[in-house]
Amino acid sequence: MNRIVAVFCFLLASLGTSAVVRAQMLSKEPLDRIVAVAEDDVILQSELDRAVASVLAQYRSNPQQLPPRDVLDRQVLESLVMMRLQVQRAQGSGIRVSDADIDQAAQRVAENNKMDLGQMRASLAQQGLSYEDFRKTLRDQLLVQRLQQRVVQNQVNVSDSEVDILLASNSLKGGEVHLQHILISVPDGADAQAIQTAHDKAEDVKKQIDGGMDFTAAAIRYSNAQDALQGGDLGWRRYDEVPEAFANLVEGMQPGQVSQVVRGPSGFHIVKLVDKRADGKQVVTEYHARHILIKVDELVDSDEAQKTITDIRKRIVDGHEDFAALAKKYSQDQNTASAGGDMDWFPIDQYGSRIANELTTLKDDEISQPFQTDAGWHILELLGTRKQDRTVQMKREQARDVIRNRKAEEEYENFLRQVRSEAYVEIRLPDAAKKAADGDSATP
Repeated sequence: MNRIVAVFCFLLASLGTSAVVRAQMLSKEPLDRIVAVAEDDVILQSELDRAVASVLAQYRSNPQQLPPRDVLDRQVLESLVMMRLQVQRAQGSGIRVSDADIDQAAQRVAENNKMDLGQMRASLAQQGLSYEDFRKTLRDQLLVQRLQQRVVQNQVNVSDSEVDILLASNSLKGGEVHLQHILISVPDGADAQAIQTAHDKAEDVKKQIDGGMDFTAAAIRYSNAQDALQGGDLGWRRYDEVPEAFANLVEGMQPGQVSQVVRGPSGFHIVKLVDKRADGKQVVTEYHARHILIKVDELVDSDEAQKTITDIRKRIVDGHEDFAALAKKYSQDQNTASAGGDMDWFPIDQYGSRIANELTTLKDDEISQPFQTDAGWHILELLGTRKQDRTVQMKREQARDVIRNRKAEEEYENFLRQVRSEAYVEIRLPDAAKKAADGDSATP
C-alpha cells in the first residue's frame, strides 16, 4: 500500500487548488505562493512540496539516485504542469467521468492491493490522506486515460496489409526486453543551434553514465520524458514494441549495456537494456463462455442495472429459463446478444481482468454472481475450457499490436508536445523560470 500512497500523493498535486485553498481557509493560514500557472489554473508551493516529498519517499533507500533539490523541483513541477494541461484538454474536449466510473476504479485499486474498500479507506486515513481526495485523483487519471484513448483511436489505424507486410519481412522478433531510456528533447521548430545544443547535452549525459553515474539517477536528473521520475523505466516489452527510434539498437545489445546517443522524432535518446528473455510455443488455456450485459448509462444507474441482472440470473437459476433466450432479449452487448450471449473461445485476458477473475472461480456450466465492469453489470456462464496452440494467431496479433502501439506512442507524444507548446505556462520558481527561458529544463 505504501507505493499506492506515494503515487497518490504525487498525483494529488495535479488535482487543482480548491481542496488546498479550502483547508487553508479553515485553518486561517495564509495562502501558498503560486509556483506555476498552467492556462487558467495554478500550482501552489504546497502542491509541489507534497509531490516532491512523495518522490523523496520512493527513493528513501537510494537518495543518491536523485538530482539536486532544485533540479528535482523543476522535474516534478513540469510533470504537474503536464498533468494539469491534459486534464484541462480532456475537460475541454467534453470528456466526462461519472461517479460510477470512479467507484469501479477505486474497487480495482483495492483489489490490486488485496483489500476491500473499507480496508483501503482505513489505510489511507492512517497515512493522513482523505478518501475524497483519493477519488479526485482517480477522476483525473481516468480523464487523462480517456483523452489518450480519444487521441489515439481517432488517429491510429492498422490495416491487414500492414500486418501482412510486417510478417512477410521476418522482422517480427520473439522474446521480450526490459528497457530504460533518457530523452533530451528538441523543441518543435528548433533551429540548428538548438538541435546541436540538445545533442551536446545528450553526449555529455552519456559520458557521465560511462564514467560510472547510475542510469536511473541520470534519467531522473536529465531526462525530459514523462517517465523521468521513474528512472526512464519502460518495463518489459516485446522486441517489436520497442519505439522505432532505437529498435535496431536493442537487437544487438546485451543486458546491462547502454546505447550510444540516437536521434528520434522528439529528440535524442540513450537506451539501457536491463534484461531480455525468450518466448516459446504459445499454448494457452482458452475459455468458452456466454454472458448477459446490462449497461450503466445516463438513463440506467448502477443500482438499477444491478437489480435487472440479478433478476435475470434468478430466472435462469431458480426458474430454469433458457440463458440464450434471455441473452437475446435483454443483453446489451451488441457483439454477442444475437448469439445468445455466446462469446466463443477466447484467452483469459481477452476481455479484461474483471471477467478473467470471474472465470477462474467458475466450474463448467456454472453461472457467476452479478458483477460490474466498466461496461455495466454482467452474469457469466462458463461452458468449457481447452488447451490451444495459438502460436500463429498470437504472432499475427503481436504484429498488429506492434504497429498500433508504435503509432499510438508517437501520436500521443506529438500531441503532448503540441499541447505544451500551445499552452500558456508561467514557471515562478526563480531558477526554473530562468531555465525555461533558456529552453533547458535540466542542464548537466
